Parts: sequence; C-alpha cells; structure tokens
Amino acid sequence: MTKELKQEYTLKITQANKTQLVTILYEMLLIYVGEAKEAHAGEDRGGFREGIRKARGCVNELLASLNFEYELAMNFLQLYLYMNRELARAEVRNSTEPLENVSKVAGQLHASYEKLGEMDTSGPVMSNVQTVYAGLTYGRNSLTENLADQGIDRGFRV
Repeated sequence: MTKELKQEYTLKITQANKTQLVTILYEMLLIYVGEAKEAHAGEDRGGFREGIRKARGCVNELLASLNFEYELAMNFLQLYLYMNRELARAEVRNSTEPLENVSKVAGQLHASYEKLGEMDTSGPVMSNVQTVYAGLTYGRNSLTENLADQGIDRGFRV
C-alpha cells in the first residue's frame, strides 16, 4: 500500500461510521490480496508472504469485531474462517488460486456493505478529530487538503 493510499485510508477511517469501517476493512483486504498476487507474479516470495500477512490481519480484525449476540455473526464467522484458511493455504502452497477464492468472497461482502453504508445514517465513530477541508488551489491541478486547528486537546477527552 502506497504512502498516499495509507493517508487516504487514515482520513476515511476518521470520518467513517460503523458500517463504513467494515467496508474499509474489506477494501484493505482486497488491496493486500492484490499486492500478494502481484508479488507472486513477480516471483517476490517475501512480498507474497507480506501481502498475505497483512490480508490475514484484516480478516482477524473482522473476526474480532463480530457481535455474537446476533445469529448472523455465526455465518460471518464461517466466512472469515474460510478466508483465513484460504490465505494460509495460499502461503503454504505458494499458489494464487486460494487468493482468488478470498477475493471473490471479500468482493461480494464489500459490495453488500457498501449498499448498507448508504443506508446507515449514524455519525462517525471517531469524534474530536481534525476537520479536513479539500479543494483545488488557484492555478494548480492538484487537490490540497487543509486541516483546521481544533485546539491542543484534539483526540483526548478528560
């Protein structure tokens, strides 16, 4: 993941509600699986393993966020465990076929959560974060982001 993409996701996370946070995790999972596939194609064994490790981190975060008070959580548990097994199988066998299976499942879940995110009207999970204003500057064709100063206690509540 590039530095610019990391900054973009950091901004997304600070402004996201609960549903959008799950959607972001699926996006990141798909990015890391894609990076693992690219590394495998370039015969970069270390990059392949690193992509899988980061993808497994996303799946583990999704597993940790399950709320077992709802029956649906058991279905998600099975999907996440399947993706974890496929990622492990890809690493052990040095194969991209299991990564295709993970991409398929994660892609469908991502699309579903994107639709749910459109219906979720709750506010951002994080509060007391910097406000970001973005726009085009005069005479340039690049996007500039400005952060508004919100005091020295930003991020901390007593």
